[in-house]
Amino acid sequence: MTAATLPAPQRSRAWISARISAWPRAAQADGFWLGIVLALLSCLPVVCAHYPQMSDYPAHLARYYVMLDAARDPVLARYYGFTWQWTGNVGVDLAIRPLATLIGLEPAGRLITGIIPPLTAFGILAVEWSLRRRIGVGSFLALAFVWSPMMLIGLLNYALGQALALWAFAAWVMLGGRRWRWVLFLPVGLVVWACHLSAWGVLGVMVFGYEWQAGRSWRAFVAPWPLALPVAVMMFAHGTNGAFSYGAYWWVYKQAIWLKAMRDTSYPLDYLGEVLVGAAVLFAGIARRIDMRLGWAAALLLALSIALPRHISGGDYADYRMITAGLMVACLAIDLGPGKLDRAAYLALLFAAPGLYVARLAVTTLSWQADSAQTGRLLEALDHIPRGARVASAVLVPRDVWRLDHFEHIGAYAVFRNDALTNANFAVAHIHMLHLKVPFYADPSQRVMQPSGLRVDLSHFAPATDPAIPAGSAAQYLWYVGARQPDVLPAGAVVIWRGEGTLVARLANRGGTA
Repeated sequence: MTAATLPAPQRSRAWISARISAWPRAAQADGFWLGIVLALLSCLPVVCAHYPQMSDYPAHLARYYVMLDAARDPVLARYYGFTWQWTGNVGVDLAIRPLATLIGLEPAGRLITGIIPPLTAFGILAVEWSLRRRIGVGSFLALAFVWSPMMLIGLLNYALGQALALWAFAAWVMLGGRRWRWVLFLPVGLVVWACHLSAWGVLGVMVFGYEWQAGRSWRAFVAPWPLALPVAVMMFAHGTNGAFSYGAYWWVYKQAIWLKAMRDTSYPLDYLGEVLVGAAVLFAGIARRIDMRLGWAAALLLALSIALPRHISGGDYADYRMITAGLMVACLAIDLGPGKLDRAAYLALLFAAPGLYVARLAVTTLSWQADSAQTGRLLEALDHIPRGARVASAVLVPRDVWRLDHFEHIGAYAVFRNDALTNANFAVAHIHMLHLKVPFYADPSQRVMQPSGLRVDLSHFAPATDPAIPAGSAAQYLWYVGARQPDVLPAGAVVIWRGEGTLVARLANRGGTA
């Protein structure tokens, strides 16, 4: 007797039974398509903001601008030089060259910024798929770290490298057992390293953890050898210099970066999100639902956040990056599949898991949209600064405000809009590829850091007033940005334009005309 010839009540029971037996496949399909949609949505902040609101972003554009100009503009070449160095921190520097030629610098920067979040999100999904052949709770929780503080600050080379590291790890798993895998991963390791040294380290740790769980032997220590090609490059190629440093009061700093592991705009949401992630990982561990193929890597990355110094070869936040990567991998390690929970519980978790990501994405998108409009108003100041001027940028950064400041490097817009000399660039000698040809200040001299409510006194703001700077190199204009107008300006400064949260002043006796 077939199902079609059964009495109606029996046909109903047979249909329900078939649906129940097939539900794991349906749940996998739901997770797959939901994951695709969520990953595509990750670019919303860039789509909704004309000016990407990462604090470091304008300084990166200024570096690319000088790099692409290649000393052809005599006005720009008077102030800046660029020395290419083959280091583990040039991912976007390489990618921007062809794109900027085709569509212009600022559109190219925005395009690359918009590609990195989906590339990261799909990389997260690829990792879970490679391990479990499904998209589920672990990867949905991990999506909350697509817009981690590293991306929000604007560490673009690292963010790009981390995205590629996720894809590379997924490929490592998928190609397990292939004898030719090592041939492929020689260039893969080099590409990830070229994007960023720390991202290459994250990939190495993930591969080691996976291989350790597979065999628990010494072979796990040598298994990542195909990724080691950059070691030879670092031995023979000249790179940036810079000491390893933990910084002053390192124990206070370590606590601070752990508390800021999900820092963005909203303190309640960011702090609660970190608590929820920690609780989810803890409960999964108690329930023995941690996939140790990723669990070992998560533990190692989080341990490295304590052991590593803050500065490596001049780069900042070497340890901070390990926290966000470690928590992302820890979320990915959560293994709650449809066969391990009843249907209702699993579906509830499956659709609740992206909640933190969606909430953070919405807050980031709205804050970027609002601050992008504000950036457009602030940039009206550039209409009052002559081309080739020397500009002391001053940005008020309250110490007691949680949200990331989106305007810290806004002064760098004067470089690629006005060919100006500013102090908001990454141009520290022997560390950055961009360097100054004249005596002047570099990042972070533009920041006026003080608690909210204090008088804003710029009378001794060094980039605008330092008598040690020769007259021919001294700043001619002060461009101030802050939530409140300054109470005191440098002696002799004359305000020539005011806007909402900003002003431009001409400085007295500072080296003639631009």
